[in-house]
Formats: sequence, structure tokens, C-alpha cells
Amino acid sequence: MNYRRFGRTGWKVSDIGYGMWGMGGWSESDDAQSDKSLDLAVELGCNFFDTAHDYGDGRSERILGRLTKRHPNKKLYIASKIPPLNKTWPSRPEFKAKDVFPAKHIIEYTEKSLKNLGVETIDLMQFHVWEDGWADVDEWKEAVEMLKKQGKIQHMGVSVNRWEPDNCLNTLKTGFIDSVQVIYNIFDQAPEDNLFPLCNELDIAIIARVPFDEGTLTGTLTKDTKWPEGDWRNTYFVPENLNSSVDHAEELKKVLPEGMTMPEMALKFILQNDQVSTIIPGMRKENHVKSNIAVSDNATLSKELMETLREHRWDRQPTSWSQ
Repeated sequence: MNYRRFGRTGWKVSDIGYGMWGMGGWSESDDAQSDKSLDLAVELGCNFFDTAHDYGDGRSERILGRLTKRHPNKKLYIASKIPPLNKTWPSRPEFKAKDVFPAKHIIEYTEKSLKNLGVETIDLMQFHVWEDGWADVDEWKEAVEMLKKQGKIQHMGVSVNRWEPDNCLNTLKTGFIDSVQVIYNIFDQAPEDNLFPLCNELDIAIIARVPFDEGTLTGTLTKDTKWPEGDWRNTYFVPENLNSSVDHAEELKKVLPEGMTMPEMALKFILQNDQVSTIIPGMRKENHVKSNIAVSDNATLSKELMETLREHRWDRQPTSWSQ
């Protein structure tokens, strides 16, 4: 496992982190299986774990809390998220900060996360949605500063809405935010335009989420793929999105090097960018942990392939189903 500097925090985090959304409430979630997969990740050198209160109403956080108790002699970085008060994903420009992240709510959910995780301090707390129009609002800043002074959080970050990487630029300039979590993958290359240069200038850590485009970049989806009733992916992969996503993936398969898997190529593409501090793929099964973490030690793609992959950039706009 290779490690990268996490912005101005100075932390050294595994370049392959662990996204824990799937352990909270997706179909087929199994706590015993999750525990085994997480233990294996720690054994293989993973030390950055990303969860959120709303991943199963605290279930994912409790799973992570158990993990830290099983490995008391290892420094595992805990990142969680505060849900929006109005429970709306993604946020919208017309929303007011006082209706989404009032101070009382920020404090209340930090306390809930601390209890779920069973810790006294959270390394990185994040806002689970964001609007750059809230950059000048003092209330959230005061709440963040208070939580830091009390030692309940060490650093604060934002998770940017899907396909809106620029919707945080002014917020990052306030100095209150130490990391940004953004969708970045072979298709979603837009963060390179404005967000990454600003993060480099301000020494803000970058967490790359959705490296497989919710499954498209694994190459396993077909236009007939179905998920169990109640699974979030049914609302995301509406026919319009599923059909187009599969078409884009099929084109990408044409340039896949012999002996390389689609997930491997997807992770390697992201790791070519040394501005990315860590990637947080979802890994519910042990075989996924092994294959994803193995990429860390062999992450090089040829210059020619990287140039080809850049041609697969797919700029999309938020829609009613993109959440």
C-alpha cells in the first residue's frame, strides 16, 4: 500500500481508502461480511475509512466503530458526514444554509456520530451536501470552530454534489475547509478544470469518490441489469441513465489492455493524479478488498493509454434522478 499526504493536515493516508456507504443500507448488506472485509483492508494497509450518519441511520458508523476497537494499536483515520437537516440530496441553489446546516443541527449530528463510532474525536467531519452560496454564512463556521475547540472534530470537509465540482470554490477560500470529496473518475474529469488547481493552491486534500461510476466502470452492467426492490441504484439507473452508461462502458472496453480489468484501469486512472489524496471505493466483499488494494502497488498506466482515456470524458448535468 502506498500513502499520500492528506493536504495541510499532514496525515499520511492510504491512497486506496474505504467507502462504507454500501455497508449501511444497500441491498445484500451483511455486517459479518463487512467486518471481515474491513479487517482484511486494515491488514493490507488501508487506514482511511469514509462513512456517514445517514448510511443506514448510523449502521455504517457503528460498523466502523467496531473496527477501530478491534485494531486499537493502529491509527485508522475516521471520516464521517453530517446529513442535511432537510434530508434532501443533492442540495439546491435556492436552499438556505439555516435550513440545511444550522449550528444546532451540526452539533447534534456530530454528537450522534461520536456515539455511533464510540470515539471522543472524529478525524474528519464533512458536510454531506453543499452550496457555494453558503460560503459567507457565519453560523456553520462558528459551529465548526466550537467543535474543534472542544476536541470533538479535528478537521472539516465538504462533499460536493454530483456533477457540480465547482460548487464549493468560494467555500474553500474561507480557510474553514481542509478537504473536499468529489466524484472523479474516467468519465467525470471535470474536477481537474477548476477544483483541483484551487485545492493545490490552498493545500486542501482531495477525496475521490465514486471511482467506478456507481458500477458502470466495473464493466459488469448491462441494459437489463436489475437490483432488489428498495436498492438505491434502481432510482439512479433509470433507463435513460442505464442505457447511456452501458454504451459508454462498452466503448471503454475497446481500449482495455489485455490482462487488465475495468475496475483496475478505473483506479489506476485516478491514481495517476498525484493531487488525489485517497480514493474511496465501496468494498463489501473480501475479494473486492484484495483486488482494489492491489492496484496501489502497481498503479502505472502508459502515457498513450492515459491520453486515450481522457477522450472518454463525459460531462453531465444534475438531473432529477442523479441525486
